[in-house]
Amino acid sequence: MHEENPWKTLSSRLVYENRWISLTEHDVINPNGGSGIYGEVHFKNYAIGIVPVDEDGNTWLVGQYRFPLKAYSWEIPEGGGKLEQEPIEGAKRELLEETGFTAANWLEIQRMHLSNSVSDELGIMYLATGLTAGQAEPEESEALTLRKLPLSEAIEMVLNGEITDSMSVAALLRVKLLVEAGEL
Repeated sequence: MHEENPWKTLSSRLVYENRWISLTEHDVINPNGGSGIYGEVHFKNYAIGIVPVDEDGNTWLVGQYRFPLKAYSWEIPEGGGKLEQEPIEGAKRELLEETGFTAANWLEIQRMHLSNSVSDELGIMYLATGLTAGQAEPEESEALTLRKLPLSEAIEMVLNGEITDSMSVAALLRVKLLVEAGEL
């Protein structure tokens, strides 16, 4: 197992930056000695995802048009969490914004790097239970559709390819494993 960095960076330049990401291009020598470039996307927030589950075993998905995909997507409630803040605070805010719910119980169920070949984005997923309904507060850039369905149906949507968002897939399958293990 090789844990040392086999890449050599010759130079780096910031190509693009906004309030969410920055893109840096590196001139590199790769692990086999060849020269080239490597593009790296740095995310300025955590990616946060929540699987809300009520006492009857229902969950909520959020549907929205995803600009980069040029397609509509069904997902768990998701958003960004500030790096300087505890991730759970971002999760509570996102759940309220997108669904109107607050939750009495929170369990971190998964951490994962979402596309580690080109970015440093860290996704953190939670299970939220003990739900109390309220008013959703979506951001200006969000045109969301909220869908209530049995958790088992949302998991089936993952298994048949209807849900393709990486955090949604990972979080819903993780909850499925926790349920099957009798931990929920």
